[in-house]
Amino acid sequence: MARASRSRPARGAHPEPDAGRASLGYTRPRTYEELRAVLSSGTVHFPKRLRQVAIFLWQHPGEVALGTISEVATQAGVQPSTLVRFAQTFGFAGFSEFQDLFKQHIKGSWPDARVREAGGVPSAGEAGTDLRFVEGLVAASQASLARVSEGFDSAGFARMTELMAAADLIYVIGSKRAFPVTAYISLTLSQQGVRNILVDNVGSTAFDQVGCVGPGDAVLAVSFSPYNSITPELVAAARERDARIVSITDSTFSPLLPLSDAWIEVIESDFAGFRSLAATLAVGMALVRAVVARRGG
Repeated sequence: MARASRSRPARGAHPEPDAGRASLGYTRPRTYEELRAVLSSGTVHFPKRLRQVAIFLWQHPGEVALGTISEVATQAGVQPSTLVRFAQTFGFAGFSEFQDLFKQHIKGSWPDARVREAGGVPSAGEAGTDLRFVEGLVAASQASLARVSEGFDSAGFARMTELMAAADLIYVIGSKRAFPVTAYISLTLSQQGVRNILVDNVGSTAFDQVGCVGPGDAVLAVSFSPYNSITPELVAAARERDARIVSITDSTFSPLLPLSDAWIEVIESDFAGFRSLAATLAVGMALVRAVVARRGG
């Protein structure tokens, strides 16, 4: 994208609206896809709260499109004024104008709308509470799976398969919410005869567990926002020992990306504060199957 001219405007003249942004390497996004391209380029460096907004809108475009400014702010964990400030960073007058990018994006196709259609969680004592909650969680899982099938990164997945299949030993790393995924991946790899080590951090031994990683090994790391686990530190330690790194994570802001040789994005929807793992498990099982098939071939 062309950069704006650095010539000084005539006295009394106002610079073009996009001039300041263009001088930084981007202009005002016209579509959701252009916004994602700017965010993933690393051109814009956000302070903490705006980065928090960026991660949320990256993962939940449907919620941003369909919610009020108060609802989106609550879900993102920020004040409504922070959303306005984020929109103005990209040259929009306010949040409503910025929100139009997301509305155009989800029209008729984006699966997150299904989660909202499931409705809120009934209050205690209300008939059908358990059923509606189950329906909401199922809708979140369906939205997560639909998102994977609509935008699956075949090239990234193939590269991950190649690196894992060529490894002498695979280290599987994930903590907190990601740990159930890594535990199941490790179990399935073992059942298929693929040597691996689950880095479980029992007894605070995680760094000792990765202490024997070597150049012939690979690390599969799984991490979700808010990225406050020790997973990036463990991956960095393995990287220093020349292991190949592959990752499953949920946004371009993940600290695993600069450390990874290959990665794939999986974004899970949530319902009433409970987030699905359906899509991540599906991708993990597909990865195990692909590694086994490549080794067999």
